[in-house]
Amino acid sequence: MTHPTPMLPRNRVLAALNFQPVDRVPLQIHPSPGGLYEHGQKLLDLMKACGDDFGDLADLTLPRIPPEDFDPDGRYHRIHTDDWGTTWEYRLYGVWGHRIGYPLADLSRLNDYQPPIPPRLEGEALAQARQAADIHKQRYPLLCGGLSLFETLQSLRPFEDVLIEIMQDTPEINRIADLLVEYNLRLVENALAVGTDIITVGDDFGTQANLLLSPRAWRRFFLPRYRTLFAPVITAGKSILFHSCGQVEALLPDLHALGVNAIWPQLPLYNPRHLARTSREYRLAVLLHPDRGELMQRGTPRQVRDAIHRLVDEFDCLSGGSWLYIEIDPGFRWDTVQALFETAMELRATAASPDANT
Repeated sequence: MTHPTPMLPRNRVLAALNFQPVDRVPLQIHPSPGGLYEHGQKLLDLMKACGDDFGDLADLTLPRIPPEDFDPDGRYHRIHTDDWGTTWEYRLYGVWGHRIGYPLADLSRLNDYQPPIPPRLEGEALAQARQAADIHKQRYPLLCGGLSLFETLQSLRPFEDVLIEIMQDTPEINRIADLLVEYNLRLVENALAVGTDIITVGDDFGTQANLLLSPRAWRRFFLPRYRTLFAPVITAGKSILFHSCGQVEALLPDLHALGVNAIWPQLPLYNPRHLARTSREYRLAVLLHPDRGELMQRGTPRQVRDAIHRLVDEFDCLSGGSWLYIEIDPGFRWDTVQALFETAMELRATAASPDANT
């Protein structure tokens, strides 16, 4: 099924979110700094040639690493303490680091701890943000937010302590989580003020086989807090995109009940045909992120092409309800990277439109 007339990228994505037919496979490209640093100009050229339904890549440039981020042997090594007071160690540029210092490792500091609540957008700052958002939305959907509860908890307290304290339902872990709700509500407020279309959320709740917490514990601790965060988004009529690595199929009914509109799952951990059926049942659009492990690092170009075509067919992209997502990490073989982009361009060229590369 194809849409009868060519669509602007914004309309294409919003149609996919609402399970409506689209004129071509919607595409989102994340310009991962790690992949761009490793593959350089040839990857940058591919990204720009392919086009992105979520934003204009024309001004995208290659990342530059400050010389001080390399050790005397020429290896990338950065230590950084963020606004939360968490200290991180980075060994691969553009790749999530390791936490090596926690501001609330000692709970005696909790009474004095203040999270870095972002300032409320108002006045001239709000006017400028709205102007930029309006320009972007003339052609593309606007994503804002970056909400997180579980991941941020793990940055404030060691991972094992967080899991134990959630299971024990301690007063301290509840106080910390409530601080995070306050922080994230400000992100929601600012995003709605500028007119976002989609609020993004990212919390990894799964192992390779199941949930890190029991569904009962998740529903007790996280569900009411997400309900608080999502209520103003739903009232404003905006969409919610929820990312969670690991196998979290048990949470899909809860995400649906919370008003989530789209999910970004770790696809290799699911039966794709079953997920395609289940996601349509719950009206959860699916971001289709090809396997970044075995497929992109050790697969062949033919396997990449077959996998992308299979995903697009299994999720019936042209009927709405899904879109293709591309993110190139360090370690991806160049021949698989080329195959991924070329397949995306071929799929998007199948529908006649003067807008093929956007």
